[in-house]
Amino acid sequence: MPALHRSSLADDPIEQFGAWYQQAAAEASLVDAMALATVDADGAPDARMVLLKGFGPDGFRFFTNLGSAKAGQLEATPSAALILYWRELDRQVRIRGGVEKLPAADDDAYFSSRSRDARIGAWASPQSQPIADRGTLDARVTEAGERFAGEDIPRPEFWGGFLVRPERIEFWQGQAARLHDRFVYTRAGDGWEIQRLAP
Repeated sequence: MPALHRSSLADDPIEQFGAWYQQAAAEASLVDAMALATVDADGAPDARMVLLKGFGPDGFRFFTNLGSAKAGQLEATPSAALILYWRELDRQVRIRGGVEKLPAADDDAYFSSRSRDARIGAWASPQSQPIADRGTLDARVTEAGERFAGEDIPRPEFWGGFLVRPERIEFWQGQAARLHDRFVYTRAGDGWEIQRLAP
């Protein structure tokens, strides 16, 4: 892969992320897949895959059931790490920062953009909770579908989004012999410091 040089990086990491994301969107099959890491009440790490649902100067967004394990962990400890890896480009981006709940208007706007089946699924699934079997889930989906037959499906109160406000963003470009190029942006006041890291 082409070498990554400091001179080719944007001064702002969100601008740099946007450039990499645009290329990944054209070449990678799972451009929005990202790992979300949190900690539980005992301080033990937890991680799962979620979907990036927007980014900008304020940070990186994702949505979930607010009764899920991840949402409970974020409420108790509002900080997280994200990783996006684009295999086709041999690139990854690591993000760490504080987390805050998105406003209801943002939740409503994104929820309304989802397919009808996905909206029904949000109502039907008691995410992270034990269920007896797949038949139980299927029955809940059928029930939710019948409940909203012929209607617009509103956003459940227990469903919403989070914003990760980055304090540190690392851009990693794979290279031969594991001599990868790594640059980290660290928030410094209103700006960012940029350093190259050893592979």
